Amino acid sequence: MKILGSDTMLQFPGEFWTLLGVVLASVVLAVFAPRQSANALRAIARAFAKLAERKVLVAGLLFFSVIGVRLAVLPLLPVPVPGIHDEFGYLLLGDTLAHGRLTNPTHAMWMSFESFHINWFPTYCSKYPPGQGAVLALGEVLGLPWIGVILSVGAMCAAILWMFQVWLPAKWALLGAGLVALKFGIASYWMNSYWGGAVAAAGGALVLGAMPRIVRHARTRDALLLGLGLAILANTRPYEGLLFSIPVGLWFLWWLAGKTRPSITLQARLRRVFSPLAAILVLTLAFMGYYNWRLTGNPFLFPHVLNSQTYRSMGLFLWDHPKPPKHYHNQQFEDFYNGWEREDYQNTWKDVWCVSKEKLTRSGTTYFWWGALLLIPGLPIAFRDRKARVPLSALVLVAAGFFASIWSFPHYAAAVTCVIFLLLVQAIRHMRTMRIAGRAIGLALSCAAVCLLAVEIGFQVSNRCCDPREWTCQGDPSRAAIQEKLMHTPGKHLILVRYGEDHNIHDEWVYNGAEIDSAKVLWARELNPEQNAKLLAYFKDRHIWLVEPDKDNTELIPYQPPGPSSEK
Repeated sequence: MKILGSDTMLQFPGEFWTLLGVVLASVVLAVFAPRQSANALRAIARAFAKLAERKVLVAGLLFFSVIGVRLAVLPLLPVPVPGIHDEFGYLLLGDTLAHGRLTNPTHAMWMSFESFHINWFPTYCSKYPPGQGAVLALGEVLGLPWIGVILSVGAMCAAILWMFQVWLPAKWALLGAGLVALKFGIASYWMNSYWGGAVAAAGGALVLGAMPRIVRHARTRDALLLGLGLAILANTRPYEGLLFSIPVGLWFLWWLAGKTRPSITLQARLRRVFSPLAAILVLTLAFMGYYNWRLTGNPFLFPHVLNSQTYRSMGLFLWDHPKPPKHYHNQQFEDFYNGWEREDYQNTWKDVWCVSKEKLTRSGTTYFWWGALLLIPGLPIAFRDRKARVPLSALVLVAAGFFASIWSFPHYAAAVTCVIFLLLVQAIRHMRTMRIAGRAIGLALSCAAVCLLAVEIGFQVSNRCCDPREWTCQGDPSRAAIQEKLMHTPGKHLILVRYGEDHNIHDEWVYNGAEIDSAKVLWARELNPEQNAKLLAYFKDRHIWLVEPDKDNTELIPYQPPGPSSEK
């Protein structure tokens, strides 16, 4: 497994020529058969519009369609296997919640189980906020953590459709949500891994969908949905969620002060909107404080902050300077925190440019497709739309925060997914009116842009590609195969993992669930002879195995302690 890979969106033989052919065919039809092509598009649009007007029905259809389509391609894109550090951290969180608790007691042999993004003191827990873990817990209760992922992506698409329905005419709202479903619901790491993205994106859509409805109608249900969206953001991506919420919060205060819709009395605003919203926010803050207290012993100390304080010597932002190196209990942590992290970013302008370019590339492949380039002529008009000032402000703030961080992955900015696709749909709408020499070239290009997304997804699925950046969702099938084999082998098992000197520090095998002592299969790190002896004595009732991922990652042999010549 590799952590860095090709980020190109053109990966397959014939893909470029197919995409080019779609664009040329669209332009040729617009030039040489304008009336016939326009009539065909109008017929499609009429049918589309009729369905889109049934807003509740179409939201339900979209939710189940996303799930159904993804299940239909299981023979080509099977249930994902975790492989990235973050995924195992989220899965531990989901397993903990599925066991009916927020955290777990520290284990006596914690040093042998220590791994990335996991806290061991004061309790054994994942460092992540509980939002993504909650959907994985739901999936685990239903039979498989990935079920939670599928449900969350379907819910995200439905939430974005609901948000679009207040910002766009119904048929354009459905088109935009359909684009989101295509982009994220089939061949995206948001669907095909356990990193997350969909939950935070749904939270952002609820916030931007509820606020205009509050301004128009001042209904309690919209206030509750606004509070729910803010709660989701706070418990998935608190940093980006806070930035996203600032423009919406200012808009809300402006409305509360009576600057918009003054016909609604202040008393009605306070009773119908402010009070229920305040109740939701107070409950959210109380839960977050309790969650932090249970996991870290301090209601104001987040688990991810504690993890950084415990393990990291690098800062989180571009302007942070490295702290003195820390001491670790194993070589893999030494190589990761004192090696890779410190070498990857060294506070130079060259490093700033490199990490920014990497973020642009990764975000481009996650949120866009080649056909989106055809919409560039319509974007300036979309940006000038006064009604879009709040979404645009949220996009700018989240983008600034995203690029200010040293290490940022596209799903960190998931809250603005609805804003990005809102702008793309607006660009499509504006391009319909663009003509060259009296021909509807803008309409042709906008249609081609939509078709190109479907073509790209088709290429990815047919080539069994889970995401344009495959390393985000390829997983670690060798580890999973060993785990599955021992799950069907009588008795309890302990696997000691011995890494080689040239080990890829992004390929970590030592992860476990919430239950340590009662787990059928445990993964532990081979350390010094003294710690290994304590571990073997503690788990004397288990079958002890050795795996060496850097030699043969499929071989499982009975464990024998290394001889004096091989000890480090």
